[in-house]
Amino acid sequence: MTVLSQKKCEACRVGAPLATQEEIKSFLPQIPEWTIVEVENVNCLTRTFKFNDFLRALDFTNQVGRLAEAEAHHPAILTEWGSVVVSWWTHKIKGLHVNDFIMAAKTDVLFQ
Repeated sequence: MTVLSQKKCEACRVGAPLATQEEIKSFLPQIPEWTIVEVENVNCLTRTFKFNDFLRALDFTNQVGRLAEAEAHHPAILTEWGSVVVSWWTHKIKGLHVNDFIMAAKTDVLFQ
């Protein structure tokens, strides 16, 4: 089995394939806290991370930002007192790519 958190994102282009249902089914057990939600007709992987204060939430937000820059794949991040909501999807293909599952797994590693 491929460990998602150990993979690297591949450059994505317009027209790249969406993750298949088989891929999604095989990836979700590695990221059990994430849900697939539809936002404006686009599937996204979303998870809420809980913290005891704003500074810890902000620190986590910055860690996710550094990870996103390193992988050249960027999420939507909402930082509030006590929580950070991270959503991954691939803008160029308006949906979920394998990269999104990789980044969700890497985000989980940051949280551990």
